[in-house]
Amino acid sequence: MAVNSNLGAPAHTVDSVELFARWRRFRDRRARDELIERFLPLARKLARRYVQSSEPYEDLVQVASLGLVKAVERFDPDRGFAFSSFAVPTIVGELKRYFRDTAWALHVDRGAQERVRRITDAQQKLSSRTGRMPTVDELAQYLEMSQEAVLDGLQTAEAYGAVSLDAPLAGEEDEETSRLDAIGEEDERLDLVDQHATIFAAARHLPNREREILFLRFGEDLTQSEIAERVGVSQMQVSRLLRRSLQRLRELTEERP
Repeated sequence: MAVNSNLGAPAHTVDSVELFARWRRFRDRRARDELIERFLPLARKLARRYVQSSEPYEDLVQVASLGLVKAVERFDPDRGFAFSSFAVPTIVGELKRYFRDTAWALHVDRGAQERVRRITDAQQKLSSRTGRMPTVDELAQYLEMSQEAVLDGLQTAEAYGAVSLDAPLAGEEDEETSRLDAIGEEDERLDLVDQHATIFAAARHLPNREREILFLRFGEDLTQSEIAERVGVSQMQVSRLLRRSLQRLRELTEERP
């Protein structure tokens, strides 16, 4: 009778594939804990995306770590995709849920907030099944919403995370140094506030596919190749659609004499 020679080996000496097998077959908690430890750098990296928010980095790491635990416990290697492809949307979904449950940066009516919650929940459920973030069309079908409503909800979801001027600067060792202390002159980015509002309004005039690509590029910071895989077109098409939609936005937002 063949015996798995790795079964009794210490968890830290076994590769991740075998550790996932141990966890799924035998519910070996040592294997699970070792996997969590190995992928903690991924959770920290994703938490670091949100360091400019009002939440302390340590709290963000805890939330991301909770998402990592869920990803490790739910991951099914038999589906044929990499763990990171499953873990990233799970961890990001946990971070977004955390911000959703804490505060909104802008006033958003209850109906819009509820739509965002449904979309966020659907994103996590669908990504857990497929190992990737769902497209706008998939979300619309799953939620029985129009693509327009889904896109509006995704844009509304950006209204998170107002930062207090009294909050400490991210990455500063001196916790007494606040954002207010760092203000020495007028912030040129204040001019961008009106521009962003204008751009969001103008984007409503674009076709749904172009709005989705713009959101994935500038809202989720995906590369053109990642966007192409997500929406099911070639990278060349993504590049062409981005250029066309950005040109259209410039035309729509151009100041008239």
